[in-house]
Amino acid sequence: MNIQQIRNATLVVEFAGKKFLIDPMLAEKGTYPPFGPGVGYPDALRQDQNNPLVSLPTSIDNIISNIDAVIVTHLHLDHWDDAAKEALPKEIKLFAQNDEDASEIRDAGFKNVEVLKMDTVFEGIQLIKTKGEHGRGEMVKLAGQVCGVVFKHSNEKTLYVAGDTVWYEAVQEVIETHKPEIIVVNAGDNQFLEGGSLVMGKDDVYEVYKAAPNAKIIASHLEAVNHWTLSREELKSFINEKGTSSNVLVPNDGESYSF
Repeated sequence: MNIQQIRNATLVVEFAGKKFLIDPMLAEKGTYPPFGPGVGYPDALRQDQNNPLVSLPTSIDNIISNIDAVIVTHLHLDHWDDAAKEALPKEIKLFAQNDEDASEIRDAGFKNVEVLKMDTVFEGIQLIKTKGEHGRGEMVKLAGQVCGVVFKHSNEKTLYVAGDTVWYEAVQEVIETHKPEIIVVNAGDNQFLEGGSLVMGKDDVYEVYKAAPNAKIIASHLEAVNHWTLSREELKSFINEKGTSSNVLVPNDGESYSF
């Protein structure tokens, strides 16, 4: 398999001969207002900076060429944006987390939308929807429902893309049940000024490592939208201190790994 970090949570995953685009946010730098009170969220950092904070590492055409299927873990703007809706062909195979999201995606003109299940099969690849919690306490309700996905095929190592979730027991259960050898975590510790982490921070990443000490863990969702609080440099120095830098990979935008 090959996993390319595009920007934020957007990934291109080549797995068992098929190419998946995950959580496409494809707008040009600075297109959207910052997450915060102006767009119906609590106050957050960097209210003077529009999202996304950084440019795509390559052209949209390069990102979407030869894509076999798109997986949208939830509909927040930094995972499924207007630029993606515009750029992607309306006939493309698209997987959503639930009927509500699928309906909204169909309303945007997409004709081939399927709801991910625990036993979805696409072109011989098993896609297993997993649970996530997009924060803790009250933030879970505010942030809404999310999912992750496990990819399985006899010719590939098992891949777990956890999505926008913090570390909690359901993530541990996925690791214990499916024993993924490659795990992608969204690790920017994004948060508003109150309410705590919405996705994993460095301690959560360390919990993933402890649960899967032999896995390769890729940290995604870093430094691309205004409410991030954990930088690549801080995460790298934390994993160095913990002695886990050979297990936890912190890609720059555009960087790829093959397994």
